[in-house]
Amino acid sequence: MGNKDRFSDPYQQIIDGLISARKTEKLTQGEVAIRMGTDQSQVSKLERGERRIDVIDYVRYCRAVGLPPGRLLDLVEI
Repeated sequence: MGNKDRFSDPYQQIIDGLISARKTEKLTQGEVAIRMGTDQSQVSKLERGERRIDVIDYVRYCRAVGLPPGRLLDLVEI
């Protein structure tokens, strides 16, 4: 089973939304990591599904890319 298969569709929608927001803002994983107070490898692991994002990291990531946390959650189909 691949890494992305481990998580539900709504979870993957959230990750895809975060990645899309990062790319829209033309930010690298490294830039997001600095804004989150972590390192690039952790952002990469979140985006690739190697590490499950927790609520604190979700809020930090959203703030790092200028996305209100609730906006993305409102779009997720559960």
